[in-house]
Amino acid sequence: MIKIVLLVLLTTLFSIADSKVLYTLDFTKQKSGDAKAWLKSKGIIFKLDSDEFSMKFDDGRVVISTNGEKVALIGIQFPKDKYLQNAGTVKIEWGVDRFPQGADWASGNNRLAIGAIFVLGTEKLSSGLPMGVKNAPYFLGPFIGEKEQSGKMYLGKLYKEGGRYYCVSNKKDTTVVTNFNIDEKFQQAFKKPTPPLTAFGFQMNTKNTKGGAKAFIKKVTFYSK
Repeated sequence: MIKIVLLVLLTTLFSIADSKVLYTLDFTKQKSGDAKAWLKSKGIIFKLDSDEFSMKFDDGRVVISTNGEKVALIGIQFPKDKYLQNAGTVKIEWGVDRFPQGADWASGNNRLAIGAIFVLGTEKLSSGLPMGVKNAPYFLGPFIGEKEQSGKMYLGKLYKEGGRYYCVSNKKDTTVVTNFNIDEKFQQAFKKPTPPLTAFGFQMNTKNTKGGAKAFIKKVTFYSK
């Protein structure tokens, strides 16, 4: 088993080494202080309760936190001429300092301290709500979960047609390096060629939980196939 794991890891690392960097969002060189103005100046969109969250640069990280029951979604929408047409693997350097108490996907409380969202294509698929409300393109959502099974794919309450979530780690108080193969995961889940990456973002959701949450992101790098 150890040999198999090492082989998979080495194969992934060599694959990344041979790939081209398509896009990078790097927080490691930012000076400590409030991060919201800088993030917005870089074209990052704030949605839902994002303006009510604390977002600060600290020790080469953007630290996102809340003590309440809120939902933050921040991200970048690429213009059509800058879609990432050949996205393969994304490397995320991130971590969780505090998980929301009560988040448990197995029991249906699909909340999280930090998760990424990678939007693929522009075709709108059903959200599961009536009359086409909140329909959205395909997306993949890796996240760090406390109680979820690392390596397992999950379905949300909505977006079952086009959305897939993946627990990538259960670790706390440490930097997690995630190499997530967007191209491979999409084809496994939807049995069709992977569309271009049109947007990406990060979310924190503490609704129906206690104690709030705290997480951080250091760097995100997209590589070609």
